[in-house]
Amino acid sequence: MRESARYAKIVEWSEEDHCYVGSAPGLLLGGCHGDDEKLVFEELCQIVEEAIDLYRKDGRPLPPPTSGQDLANKMQHIG
Repeated sequence: MRESARYAKIVEWSEEDHCYVGSAPGLLLGGCHGDDEKLVFEELCQIVEEAIDLYRKDGRPLPPPTSGQDLANKMQHIG
């Protein structure tokens, strides 16, 4: 398993920006955006890999993993 699989990656439509926005909460600030949901997710995956590489190069510990916490089911109850 890749280290990046330990971090949740979210792509959602932004009414404000009129595009898809990708983020990886807990790992990096910001993210990426675009008109194609699949391409935004692919770019986000690459950004997560690069962020992990930067943490390692800087000798910093990685933030706690965000995947495996059943976030999808927890979010169903928000509203």
